Amino acid sequence: MKFTILGKNIDVTPGLRSAVEDKIGKLEKYFTPETEVHVTLSVEKDRQKIEVTIPVKGNIIRSEQVSNDMYVSIDLVEEIIERQLKKYKTRITDREQGAGYFKKEFLENDYEDDGDIKIVRTKRFDIKPMYPEDACVQMELLGHNFFVFVNAENDQVNVVYKRKGGTYGLIEQDL
Repeated sequence: MKFTILGKNIDVTPGLRSAVEDKIGKLEKYFTPETEVHVTLSVEKDRQKIEVTIPVKGNIIRSEQVSNDMYVSIDLVEEIIERQLKKYKTRITDREQGAGYFKKEFLENDYEDDGDIKIVRTKRFDIKPMYPEDACVQMELLGHNFFVFVNAENDQVNVVYKRKGGTYGLIEQDL
């Protein structure tokens, strides 16, 4: 695995780099050697956060964990990613689309699926063109944490969502 480790408000010491590579390196049994792993370590007050992103064809395997100790966060993120891989193996390798990124042994092993994703409700609504700021207001009025709308600036379907810390995010279509 090829690691890219960045630090925000923290120096990536050799000890931290080693801990990340050792712990996340345990996932090597699932991936091919050329798989890229993007790791961001950050510190905000007492929050020690690690974000791990592993792009595979057609999907992104991602997890972030926060604790008051960076080494604990590193341990937690590895466990979460391994659980995700086992749970969603059939979905992320469906029709062999992403199979080139995974080792043959991982693809051949059967893992217990914790449960299928079940859609229990479908909603239909009229999407009206509006500006992202107006979509945020509408989302707040509805009490939701995301809102789908047609952006009046470019006539594309966009999503606004509420982020941690009370800020907002906008998801736009990549053309």
